[in-house]
Amino acid sequence: MKQRSSTKISLKWIPFLCISFFILGTVFSNRLWIPTIFNDCDTKKKPATDNDENGEVLKTHEAIESLDKSFAMLQIKLAPPGSSQKMKNSDATGAVSTLAGIDSPRKKAFMVIGINTAFSSRRRRDSIRETWMPQGEKLVRLEREKGIIIRFIIGHSATSDSILDRAIDSEDAQHKDFLRLEHVEGYHELSAKTKTYICTAVANWDAEFYVKVDDDVHVNLGKLAALLGRYRSKPMAYIGCMKSGPVLSKKSVKYHEPEYWKFGEEGNKYFRHATGQIYAISKDLANYVAANQHILHKYANEDVSLGSWFIGLEVQHLNIKSMCCGTPPDCELKAKAGNACAASFDWSCSGICRSVEKIKIVHQRCGEGDAVIWSALF
Repeated sequence: MKQRSSTKISLKWIPFLCISFFILGTVFSNRLWIPTIFNDCDTKKKPATDNDENGEVLKTHEAIESLDKSFAMLQIKLAPPGSSQKMKNSDATGAVSTLAGIDSPRKKAFMVIGINTAFSSRRRRDSIRETWMPQGEKLVRLEREKGIIIRFIIGHSATSDSILDRAIDSEDAQHKDFLRLEHVEGYHELSAKTKTYICTAVANWDAEFYVKVDDDVHVNLGKLAALLGRYRSKPMAYIGCMKSGPVLSKKSVKYHEPEYWKFGEEGNKYFRHATGQIYAISKDLANYVAANQHILHKYANEDVSLGSWFIGLEVQHLNIKSMCCGTPPDCELKAKAGNACAASFDWSCSGICRSVEKIKIVHQRCGEGDAVIWSALF
């Protein structure tokens, strides 16, 4: 009798135990409330089987793994220069080999000025050395006291150890004012050269600004330094004379754009970008170019390429007219009014016309004076 009584009592708890286990199973399996992750957009939901759910979970896991890999690749591509990451040369035209394996700290600087030049431009280089670019001990002092680095930037010829390369080596031994690039020289390779220059400069100097100027442009160093000094608080500064010229589709014209179709209908203009005679970019923008050099597209025109690299970024386009004054009388009148120009050239020639002879006249009539740079505060 006692055994039967015990059995009856235990049987009373069976419904409660069943309900309890049902609730616990629902909570831990999530099958009652959580719908299938990947489902058609039908309002009618089909009951999911165990095999369906296992398949969807596997798909989700694979998607997460794919996202993790993509995120890791982005971290590598966007890693700042100077990190322990090794950048390898995978560009046959000369991606920056000097960026590979840099363990020593870069030299601090205020600005790096790269003067774009060519093998045939020896007389232009000499005219700059005789006018606005300090020489010898003064060049070294400018780096030491003012943090201003000035170098002629040039790559190498298509033929190894050619007479052209040896001539530059000899000239550099005399003046010590070149920055040699891992780049094959050519007029139609200016976009690649600009990218290589920025990457090489970033690899060698930790500067606040990086400037590119052509070798037929006159520069007042003190004015340029003071001007850039105003924008130290703007980490994403893109500085120059902003323009938006027409996209030229005809092959017979100068500055023809082979990829004109990317810019819409015929007759459209480019996006706003700094003219190529002279411009400056801040440290953060230069680091961005260096870190992403292998995935930045190059257009036919170098200044367009640079402007395209910053589209989609929170960049401040600073349109500075002082960086594109005309030659006398324009720059002379401004100099006499106490507002010397940072840079001067002729728009009609995309530089100073007959610069070898004329740049000396521009320097005499529009130059700020050799002493200004040494007393400039920035």
